[in-house]
Amino acid sequence: MSTPPRESLPWYVAPLPGWLEDVAFRLLPVVVAANLLGTAFGFYYYLPQSRFEPPAMWLFVPDSPVATLFIGLSLAAWRLGRQQPWLDALAFVGCIKLGAWTPYVLLVFADGFSYLHPAMYHFLFWSHLAMVVQAFVVHRYSDFPVWAAAVAVGWYLLNDVVDYFVPVLGTPHHTLVPPQGVLDGSWTHPTDPHLLAAAGAVVLTVVATFLLLTTRVKKLETRV
Repeated sequence: MSTPPRESLPWYVAPLPGWLEDVAFRLLPVVVAANLLGTAFGFYYYLPQSRFEPPAMWLFVPDSPVATLFIGLSLAAWRLGRQQPWLDALAFVGCIKLGAWTPYVLLVFADGFSYLHPAMYHFLFWSHLAMVVQAFVVHRYSDFPVWAAAVAVGWYLLNDVVDYFVPVLGTPHHTLVPPQGVLDGSWTHPTDPHLLAAAGAVVLTVVATFLLLTTRVKKLETRV
């Protein structure tokens, strides 16, 4: 399948240079494989936390690995001629939201993450920023129809609710941030760190939603 054409879009919804987008499509099998490997590593990384979560809520815990799974499947589906707009929207919102949230908490709680080896710290930081970068190639093959946007926004809004506000089962299910710990078999959620993590997640959900819908509007405007 040939590289999809690049439409004339504002820089804030298509910030990558055209040549870099083209490289991503030329190396598509590598990009898909990297995302799937990242997904596998991410699920492994979350195993310790999963032991303290109700099984029914496990899907809401490994947010970043699920986002890399979404974009890996989105790119693969497009390449195989089986594109799914809802998957494209989930990939776009997820990679921007989780790709930016992790560096945010790594910086905000830098002292608390001092237990991480510097190599692991930098790996987590830069690999998540790469998720944000790759989100901005999805516009090359997806128009983000409104119904698909509703699926993505609904999913990540639900994630924010159960992660920070209404956990449904057990305690809130967000990724652990310092200085959380285990007390009587459940994770503790000190108020200030919890609110900082929640604020970042909610703001990024709004930002990703804005970019998703703005991309659709600007693509439609270029065709009028």
